[in-house]
Amino acid sequence: MIIAGIDCGAKNTKTIILKDGNIIGKGIALTGFDQAIAVKESFEAALKDAGINKKDIEKIGGTGAGMDEIKEADIKVNEIKAMAKAANYFFPSARTVTDVGAEMGRAAKIDEKGQVIDFAINEKCAAGAGAFIEAMARALEVKLEEMGPMAIKSDKSIPMNAQCTIFAESEVVGLIHAKTQKMDISKAIHDAMASRIVAMIRRIGVNKDIVMIGGVGLNTGFVHSLEAELGVGEIYIPEDPTFGQAVGAAVVGKEEA
Repeated sequence: MIIAGIDCGAKNTKTIILKDGNIIGKGIALTGFDQAIAVKESFEAALKDAGINKKDIEKIGGTGAGMDEIKEADIKVNEIKAMAKAANYFFPSARTVTDVGAEMGRAAKIDEKGQVIDFAINEKCAAGAGAFIEAMARALEVKLEEMGPMAIKSDKSIPMNAQCTIFAESEVVGLIHAKTQKMDISKAIHDAMASRIVAMIRRIGVNKDIVMIGGVGLNTGFVHSLEAELGVGEIYIPEDPTFGQAVGAAVVGKEEA
């Protein structure tokens, strides 16, 4: 059986294609202003990657902030359910999953079948999501992809008390003027963001094994800060966490086919 999962997110739209439960194709496009076009582009890219035609797809699951624009979807999946099913797909032993994307963070406690027992969402401030790190990279005048590796080089703990991106940027400017090294500032930024995500996770309980999906899972500095803040040895992350929600949507599509 061939199933597609489409995640129309705030920054990127991702499509995954599963054949008999195995990933055979991926596609990604910038969401931009026209979500429908992004859905089309990511879907076509995934079909090309899989080497199949649209008519070969038997079911399509849709999720994400823009899932109403996924007109092809046979089933719409809320993001909490999608992330839970994704965690269970990649790591069946998972009991906690967090999804940190561009605009918000989420966490869920799940059972052995990937069913949601409890969940929490951080959507009031970008200081708990990827947009926060992007804004701070601009303030530091470094490339986004340099932020994580830079943070890992630091062993200092500099508290950042800001509760939103605007105030945090002021703190970063202050640290720059104080001649604080960029790697130390980067670590402070990642630690502050990790603290907000961990506070959210603790509202539902820290239950091992812990899985992380979402694009921020590619940021080694954030993962390191999150593991330290949680006090766990390892957070499990799929090979390409960016496609986590899309995988979850495909899994639900398969289950409800």
